[in-house]
Amino acid sequence: MDIWSGLDSVPADLEGSVVTIGVFDGLHRGHQSLIGQAKKQAQELGVPCVMVTFDPHPIAVFLPGKEPTRLAPLDFRLNLAAERGIDAALVIDFTRELAGLSPEDYFQTMIINKLHARSVVVGENFTFGFNGAGTESTMRELGEKYGVEVTIAPLLHDDDLRICSTLVRDFLDSGEVERANWALGRRYSVRGEVVRGAGRGGKELGYPTANLYLPTSVALPADGVYAGWFTITDDREIDKEISREIDGTMVPGVRYPTAISVGTNPTFGDERRSVEAFILDEEADLYGHHVMVEFVGHLRDMVKFNGVDELLEAMARDVLAAREILAKDKELLDADTQPGA
Repeated sequence: MDIWSGLDSVPADLEGSVVTIGVFDGLHRGHQSLIGQAKKQAQELGVPCVMVTFDPHPIAVFLPGKEPTRLAPLDFRLNLAAERGIDAALVIDFTRELAGLSPEDYFQTMIINKLHARSVVVGENFTFGFNGAGTESTMRELGEKYGVEVTIAPLLHDDDLRICSTLVRDFLDSGEVERANWALGRRYSVRGEVVRGAGRGGKELGYPTANLYLPTSVALPADGVYAGWFTITDDREIDKEISREIDGTMVPGVRYPTAISVGTNPTFGDERRSVEAFILDEEADLYGHHVMVEFVGHLRDMVKFNGVDELLEAMARDVLAAREILAKDKELLDADTQPGA
């Protein structure tokens, strides 16, 4: 997939396209449906399918400090778009390039003059132009005026719920990662660099963890303990210090079963909110490595224990529960990788 950073990066020889526009935060099932419709039209017309997305979020322009927490960083959104068949992505800095344009100038500048769109596919809640003045009817009128087919896709509903980024955030806020995954159509994940935590996990408790401290702009599940997967996403050589006999080594790109703690450490008075991943049956020095943590199931809420022994008993139960959940999830992952799946 080609990535164009800004309007001036669009190739001058682009002769036509089908365009879909949005923030696409999380690329949930509603976004996937929108992309699917755009891709189908692009194949029928024999032109590239172009996704226009924004960085930073447009709300950060109009209401600084009010933008929603982020479900997926830009690079991950682009990777997901490529997997869905998008041919090129245009990343717009809304502040510099589009914020002050009227709806018609917006349409002319980007859709007509730069992308030479033959068709535009947007969701029914899409707004555009200065202060979001352009609406569904505005888009249809401009499409008719400039000879561009406009498809206004209905929002995706399932189980009487509208599938949207806000719904995903609501599920995460309540710790319902299973329902967040249902809305996303995949396991919710966060990414970051492993850093040193308080050091109690391995030294005092026998549960060494890989610690991530993420910006407050990143959406996290509610404080609690979860089952999930841990994947090293870089390819640097891993320094492995074996303190007990284990089978095999950790390899970049491989999912490892994990018990995950999200939140502060109330038992030890650590007020920093973190994601701590205890990788089951493996041990490696991961400091400085970039990793992905995927959430599969909620195990329990975060509580303050009366002592280390009580905490250790709970952690042992967490590991057993995580193994059970992840054994079932592995069956789903294995089925997804089978030919024809």
